[in-house]
Amino acid sequence: MHPTPTLVGHGPRHVIALSGWMGSAAHWGTVFDAMDPAASTVALIDYRGYGAAREHPGPYGFAQHADDVIAMADQLGWDRYSLIGHSMGGVAIQHVLAQAPTRVDALIGITAVPACGSRMDDARLGFFDKAVDDISVRRKIFDVSTGGRLSAAWLDRMAAESDGLMRPEAMRAYLREWATQDISARITGLDRPVGLFIGEHDPTLSEALMRETWMRFYPNATLEVIGNAGHYPMFEAPVMLGTRIDAFLNDRIRL
Repeated sequence: MHPTPTLVGHGPRHVIALSGWMGSAAHWGTVFDAMDPAASTVALIDYRGYGAAREHPGPYGFAQHADDVIAMADQLGWDRYSLIGHSMGGVAIQHVLAQAPTRVDALIGITAVPACGSRMDDARLGFFDKAVDDISVRRKIFDVSTGGRLSAAWLDRMAAESDGLMRPEAMRAYLREWATQDISARITGLDRPVGLFIGEHDPTLSEALMRETWMRFYPNATLEVIGNAGHYPMFEAPVMLGTRIDAFLNDRIRL
């Protein structure tokens, strides 16, 4: 049995949030505190091998995780829901859409990897692979992906908190998928309201990339740039991000 999800809020609109590669269901900062708790209930669920599900056996992969998400929604009695994905969670939520398209109301991508994957070359993939076993490399990724602007204390804390949070074999399995695989054929034609939120200082998941990928795959997508943030706006600008997510849901998903 997958661990019971953490629930935030108590509203009638159902939302499931999936974290990034170096985080967990416990690493969303205070972003959901800025959302109306009477409007939405947000379920936070870990990937197998991560966080509260660290000891959960594999297989580790997004197809299995999509099954876990759908099963969790069934346990909660949620027939329909919207999905939030940060970074690699952008790939994860699209696997859920592909496997249960009639149940997904909307997608929200936060500095999110597109359906075509990150398309990493061997050198970049090798660098990220080193982060599995070396938290100093994770610290470097936190630093570069937020524009090299944030304090050493924050970078140290983020790297330290990630230590032991994920099983190495799980990290490597998910990395291979979101870094190299293309699932765009699986989501072609599954147009949904999509809200994309990127940080102005994210050097990789940029506005240009969003327009080239996500907004081509989903013609109904909208894009907002969150100021004073890089790849982790849930930590860098949580109140603004939560406010904009709430506005998107209020506009697109009627209660």
